[in-house]
Amino acid sequence: MSDNAFSKNILCIGAGYVGGPTMAMIAAKCPHYKVTVADINAEKIRAWQTENLPIYEPGLLEVVKKAYGKNLFFTTDIEEGIKRADIIFVSVNTPTKMYGGGAGKTADLQHWERTARDIFRIAESDKIIVEKSTLPVRTAEAMERILSANGKGLNFDVVSNPEFLAEGTAIPDLENPDRVLVGSKETERGRKAREAIVEIYANWISKDRIITCDIWSAELSKLVANAFLAQRISSINSISALCEKTEADIKKVAHAIGMDSRIGPKFLNASVGFGGSCFKKDILNLVYICEYYGLHEVARYWESVVKINEYQEGRFVQKMIHAMFNTIAHKRIALFGFAFKANTGDTRESPAIYVTRKLAEEHARVIITDPKALHNAEYDLKDILQKYVEFEADPYKAAEGAHAIAIMTEWDSYKALDYKKIYERMEKPAFLFDGRNILDHQKIYEIGFNVYPIGKPALTHF
Repeated sequence: MSDNAFSKNILCIGAGYVGGPTMAMIAAKCPHYKVTVADINAEKIRAWQTENLPIYEPGLLEVVKKAYGKNLFFTTDIEEGIKRADIIFVSVNTPTKMYGGGAGKTADLQHWERTARDIFRIAESDKIIVEKSTLPVRTAEAMERILSANGKGLNFDVVSNPEFLAEGTAIPDLENPDRVLVGSKETERGRKAREAIVEIYANWISKDRIITCDIWSAELSKLVANAFLAQRISSINSISALCEKTEADIKKVAHAIGMDSRIGPKFLNASVGFGGSCFKKDILNLVYICEYYGLHEVARYWESVVKINEYQEGRFVQKMIHAMFNTIAHKRIALFGFAFKANTGDTRESPAIYVTRKLAEEHARVIITDPKALHNAEYDLKDILQKYVEFEADPYKAAEGAHAIAIMTEWDSYKALDYKKIYERMEKPAFLFDGRNILDHQKIYEIGFNVYPIGKPALTHF
């Protein structure tokens, strides 16, 4: 079908966790638009055109199938995509910068700037450029400066449309979002570009959930949303440490405060810590921005959210070592889960990475099992693989001969395992460290395990 058969030609540069699902949903909901996802990674693009998608997300394959080959296409030909597109979503990787000024805090914008310069070089007509990657405040201004120097007489209008997806629930988040945020310059052309993006989402989302604002507020809102969510996790995790000392129960505390309508119950599950590609990166980005503007007290406040998360991860490992008679050398420890959360294969910033490395430093033998993340786990731990780490898809086999199990990811399948069968095949005394508080601890204790939850008294046989 020719481009003329479609009312809009949309390109997304970047076929990752944001670009792929977002474009699949737009294509499925807007059959009158042609949607193309482009990426330099040929292997990733090939995978998007099979039933073995490059990312795991419940419901994603069905959405892709609905539109693929009709109005949803995948390509490595970024140049051709730029030439044909009316609207270009930029969803490239913006990891934390690890060198030079701002190292360890600000976003590394080299991929983003390269993309802006490619658009500048290749474009032959006016374009609307949509920031979909999470970017520092006022990045749109820098993109506009690059694009406005094109010397071709072309107009490029930059719009901020930050994503608010949660991995594992990305499809319902896209289909029925709390809100869609679209920011632009408050000029006639800026507002016109903004309305073009609003028009896309209005095909399936009611207008009262589509928020429009200035571009700087849109950019900052994304960072602040993730900072607030991470703050809640660090807050409850800090109290979990106190609960363990006072023999209070973190679940009862969380339930009590969550019943307060001013607080609410979400993101109050104590755990080994938060992970994922966004929380830490976005908080550190916020810290860097605050420091840049001289708001050092504000920067330290948000930096403490990350420090509490690191403290919680370290506390979990120390609890394991202390419980297992202050030595774990040569002991087999099975980690149940490696993804940073359930229903995804994503392991970026997963607490399991830190825990595995610390256990390996103590010369423990770590056996990792996970239903979706083993491939990524192998990559994350490639430098310590042969000496200290094994991988096993079957959790029963992973636990065989182990001295301890640590629940690292809240997969539902781990709640349904036969822990009596697992216990019988383990070394004794057998330990279970529930880093997600997903199991019935009393039941596990009665089987024979020494049980160490997060934010609750341990249940031990000695």
